[in-house]
Amino acid sequence: MRTACPYCGVGCGVSAEPEGRKLVVEGDAQHPANFGRLCSKGSALGSTVGLEGRLLAPMIGDRRVTWPEATNLVARRFKDAIARHGPDSVAFYVSGQLLTEDYYAANKLMKGFIGSGNIDTNSRLCMASAVVAHKLAFGADLVPGCYQDLELADLVVFSGHNAAWTHPVLFRRMEAARARGQRHVVIDPRRTDTADGCDLHLAIAPQTDVRLWNGLLADLIRRGAVDRGYVAAHVAGAAEVEAELAQADQSPAAVAADCGVPLADLERFFGMFAQTPRTVSLFSMGANQSTQGVAKGSAIINVHLATGRIGKPGACPFSITGQPNAMGGRETGGMATTLAGHMDFDEPARARVARFWGAPRIAQAPGLKAVDMFEAALSGKIKAIWVMATNPVVSLPNASRIRDALKACPFVVVSDVMAETDTSRYAHVRLPALAWGEKDGTVTNSERRISRQRRLFAPPGEARADWRIVADVATAMGFADGFGWRMPAQVFREWARLTAYENARLQEGGRLLNLGPLTGITPEAYEDLQPVQWPVTAAGGTPRLFTDGRYPTPDGKARMVPVAARGPAEAVNGAFPLSLNTGRIRDHWHTMTRTGLAPELCRHAPEPYVEIHPADAEPLGIAEGALTRVQTAQGEAVAIAKVSDRQRPGSVFMPMHWTEAFAPSGRSNPLVAANVDSRSGQPEFKHTPARVRAYRETWRGFFLAREGWTPPAGADLVWRRMPQTACQLHEFAGRGDGRERAAVQKALTRRSGDVLRFEDPATGSLREAWIDGDRLDRVIFFTTAGRLPPRDWLAELFEAEALTAADRTALLIGRPPGRAVETGPTVCACRNVRVPRVEAAIARGCATVDAVGEATGAGTSCGSCRPEIARLIAAAKEVRHAA
Repeated sequence: MRTACPYCGVGCGVSAEPEGRKLVVEGDAQHPANFGRLCSKGSALGSTVGLEGRLLAPMIGDRRVTWPEATNLVARRFKDAIARHGPDSVAFYVSGQLLTEDYYAANKLMKGFIGSGNIDTNSRLCMASAVVAHKLAFGADLVPGCYQDLELADLVVFSGHNAAWTHPVLFRRMEAARARGQRHVVIDPRRTDTADGCDLHLAIAPQTDVRLWNGLLADLIRRGAVDRGYVAAHVAGAAEVEAELAQADQSPAAVAADCGVPLADLERFFGMFAQTPRTVSLFSMGANQSTQGVAKGSAIINVHLATGRIGKPGACPFSITGQPNAMGGRETGGMATTLAGHMDFDEPARARVARFWGAPRIAQAPGLKAVDMFEAALSGKIKAIWVMATNPVVSLPNASRIRDALKACPFVVVSDVMAETDTSRYAHVRLPALAWGEKDGTVTNSERRISRQRRLFAPPGEARADWRIVADVATAMGFADGFGWRMPAQVFREWARLTAYENARLQEGGRLLNLGPLTGITPEAYEDLQPVQWPVTAAGGTPRLFTDGRYPTPDGKARMVPVAARGPAEAVNGAFPLSLNTGRIRDHWHTMTRTGLAPELCRHAPEPYVEIHPADAEPLGIAEGALTRVQTAQGEAVAIAKVSDRQRPGSVFMPMHWTEAFAPSGRSNPLVAANVDSRSGQPEFKHTPARVRAYRETWRGFFLAREGWTPPAGADLVWRRMPQTACQLHEFAGRGDGRERAAVQKALTRRSGDVLRFEDPATGSLREAWIDGDRLDRVIFFTTAGRLPPRDWLAELFEAEALTAADRTALLIGRPPGRAVETGPTVCACRNVRVPRVEAAIARGCATVDAVGEATGAGTSCGSCRPEIARLIAAAKEVRHAA
């Protein structure tokens, strides 16, 4: 079966062969987004399709109910709220994990039949600023380029985009282009894996992007590198932008000082950009997640419009999306600020959509954006909210406040694939949705390419497609005539018809989002639908937009938008002197509901961490691997320290993935201030004033068992769970007189079975292993003053069908006799290759990434770890030269 990956916005094609409930996965060599490549997450999809932890029946509270009972209750509570308090008293919060058909159904119900704009998506957290920047510049939310441009470009600028980790398949394509001379510039406060191998890294101070791009444009003007002919013919607003630039000192020296980068590096960047017509500027979360996100996007687009580097092979500004169907949500009106089909809330558009839908009460104005939506729930304005396919208690800023909002809301519905999430624990009704591999529909990737996600497994239990759940609730609310679809092909056909409805040619004011040739698609043709880029014409898809210099604006011209540089929403201060930056890591996805099921994806970064520069760590007594408290005005987290000069001094970084189920004290988003861009509503995840302190635990321990375990309620300790192949590893640490340790130890102790036990009061060490028959059942290690042994060999013992006498002896003495234990971080998740094996291969003479791959297997599967292998090779060379 050919389907599409459910992770990032690359939209990779997947070839999948079901075997019962298991799955053999490889890249689809025919798909134009990836040509057979998959990253570590896509390669591990087969490990995530089991039914462990799934929600398989509708639930009202803790009571299993029928679908009619659940949908009737949801419909009744929403109708009651609307009748008493108006349509704006209810809301939907949806997700880029939904398929386009799901998005379309939810948007139609809320905006066309309930009559409110209160449907927003978690894409608000990642792409909203780019949407506004696109609309300001192009007249609509349009990404002008295609992936081929990333290979054709002579220069790629990564602006706040760690492509090596977040879009690794595209990064592999650009790595190949480097072999013919493509150059890379990375603009990022951190020296990421993308920055490691680049030609130039500009480690700018937090939130100085606008200053940098404005400075670049001013320099291009000084050099005479602006394409005045293109601007005169196709661009408006250039004079206003130049007037804005004149309000500040745009000399390279002033710009370099404000951005905190060496003048020579800045001038080199300016020169590279000026001299390279074929330039692509990729911008992503580092640019968007800011109170200046729209301004950053506009500043990047301004430079491309001024130089005419748009609509041409290898030249464009390229907003790269984070989620698999963030684009589909933007297209169908999943954001509170637009109607479906890239239409706004002006009267002609409202009337057009209302006519098409036969809508009884079309929404008259934009609804509440994500952060405002949950504030409204907290204040009592929202009486009923439906969360679909997302986990806002983890993912939104100031996440503890989101929890409080859901607790305060009179009626909360959650549609999800998992029975227990941080969000669903506050739901009055939980509705079981289909997961990837069970869904059937379409997604749109970052280059506007529509692909099919196809069903690989029969729906488990009573789980249903999200579009059908929405349609059932709509029917129960009395709107059956508008939601009578029987299959996803019918939903897609209606959606395609809407894009073409009353849509003229571009020269006559038409909309570029047009699926016209697909309006009559049959179920058979839908099943066979091949990847295609919109606008879809009779000749097929459209790789690039604006090739003729015409834009969907009243005068056909693009707009350059004046933007002024300014500081972050909150400056660091004496109480919080550091800047906290949050983001993704290589092998995990969002809140780990899927990747947390794959042990191989938990090896590279197995627990929450805070990355800090040595100059900041040393005065605070924070050492590598030590537990560290990270505090902001919003809250506190505890994570292990990664002391590294890859982090900019004055800044710290934390990943955003961990949840209550994996590491409750290691969650980063409860620390993030809910400051948002005033135009886009997108939060500033990349800067919150913070401070760090050593945690200074007095005892530590770990526990391995075949099932996940949660400490006693109210326990004052740091803990985290790390999935292993045959068991779950739990790490603990605490402070105080040992009462917490005693409580944990008591909770873990079995009342039956064979037990091996060793205790050393002098070091506060304890080892206990319980054996069930001949198999290992659970292991506990605690210490106060001693060292804890490596965990890997213990985890391997859980895979054994029967323990040997030597295994039992090893459990007592705390290490396996007769063999060295390979420890160290995992480099290659796909092949489970650790740092020591890579270093050993380098020591034997492997001087290239390919040579290391041939010797160890690392980097030969998805390639996501290749930058890290290159870094280890470079470090070994430095050591040899120093010697």
